[in-house]
Amino acid sequence: MLELPSAPPGFRGLDPNKRVRIYTRHLPHWRQDGATYFVTFRLADSLPEAMLIEIRNLRAWWEHEHPEPRSEKDWEDYAREVTRRTEAWLDQGHGACYFRESRWANDLRDRMHHFQNERYHLACWVIMPNHCHLVIRPFDGHDLEDLVGGMKSVTARHITVEFQLSGDLWQQESYDRIIRDTEHLHRVIQYIGRNPAQAGLPQSAWFRWIDPCWQQAGWDFE
Repeated sequence: MLELPSAPPGFRGLDPNKRVRIYTRHLPHWRQDGATYFVTFRLADSLPEAMLIEIRNLRAWWEHEHPEPRSEKDWEDYAREVTRRTEAWLDQGHGACYFRESRWANDLRDRMHHFQNERYHLACWVIMPNHCHLVIRPFDGHDLEDLVGGMKSVTARHITVEFQLSGDLWQQESYDRIIRDTEHLHRVIQYIGRNPAQAGLPQSAWFRWIDPCWQQAGWDFE
């Protein structure tokens, strides 16, 4: 079994003694005050229509096979399968892929760090050509949706003006999971760190970051 260092500064995993709220849109979302999340958000054109149809068909089949009331495990299994399929497709590089350009990747980076240690602790991230993964812990009084929405909105405005676009730049709903414990955290960090190589990007096109305080505590990309 892998021996991990002590939990990094600021990390809070799932607390079994605290209330968890669940709400669903296209995907289920778990919320717990003080928790740390693994979040993925993507550009609106990053999945072709055929893939979106497959996801809709999966949802229809799943609802038929899992009539209400649905358990938390049912929702968790469904979310895991949707995430697995979606992330494999995202790495294929569909859509405009604005973040291949360092100009736009740096713009998104600046947005993500704008309220660092004021409204949230941002632990690590990777910016891919058409999506972004990050680990974040919202501070009290700040909702995850609002924080991620704020990161996306400014960059969306800049790109929309530059390319004279209409419609939404980003897919509205993000994928997010509460990170359970340090073992789960380690897997997430390594997934984030490896994502550019797995997608076949040249090292010159990698945009990733991890909190230096976490690195000093023994947590880093391998």
